[in-house]
Amino acid sequence: MGATIVDSGPRLVVVLVLLAALAALAGHWSGVTRGRPVLVACLRAAVQLAGVSAVLLLVIRSLWLSATFFTVMIGVATVTAAGRATGRPLAAPGRRRRMLPVALAVAAGAAPIAALIVVSGVVPLRGEALVPIGGILIGGAMTAAGLAGRRVREELAIRRGEVEAALALGLLRRDAVLEVTRPAAATALVPPLDQTRTVGLVTLPGAFVGVLLGGGTPFEAGAAQLLVLIGLLATQTIAVWVMTELVARGRILDDVPR
Repeated sequence: MGATIVDSGPRLVVVLVLLAALAALAGHWSGVTRGRPVLVACLRAAVQLAGVSAVLLLVIRSLWLSATFFTVMIGVATVTAAGRATGRPLAAPGRRRRMLPVALAVAAGAAPIAALIVVSGVVPLRGEALVPIGGILIGGAMTAAGLAGRRVREELAIRRGEVEAALALGLLRRDAVLEVTRPAAATALVPPLDQTRTVGLVTLPGAFVGVLLGGGTPFEAGAAQLLVLIGLLATQTIAVWVMTELVARGRILDDVPR
């Protein structure tokens, strides 16, 4: 297997097919989800990773291409997070009104953390270092923003009367919405908080294992993983904050009480 922990031969293909089938059957039999979306997601992941792997061979050699790749990642992350937050397809009316604020939430989470890491010199200014770190941060911002937006939307649907009562008492819309939705939005931070609290005790995440496989010492692996975990936690916290604020100000959802 060389310097990797995965044998990329025919056995891997067989195992991946079996894992996808198991996930689809488990979702179908449990009633949690249908099998088709699971299989489609697995197939998309395989195709996309194959394509991205080929593209990255060129991208990581140029800082300009890396920056372009970041823009593409933010665009895809925005579309995904907006769909989760609003529950509406991309082609639904008002997409521009939705997409720009969601893009702001994703970028506001990832950009300052990435900038701090680069400016500090902790990570070298090279594509092979920046692309993985940027992808992790953008992906984390996407997940947090989408989940926070979805939870806020669901909470508003359930507790709309409380928001309207607060408005009737003279509260501003932002304050009334945040009063009701902040606890729900905070649940988007439960996964990264749990991951950060239990790292090394429950799991050894990818950055840690990657550095070890690359020949680094356990100390270097731990330092890299700590940078990723805390940077990701900061990214997701900011993304949730910005997303919640934008929803409360009526910039993303159409039916926020006034």
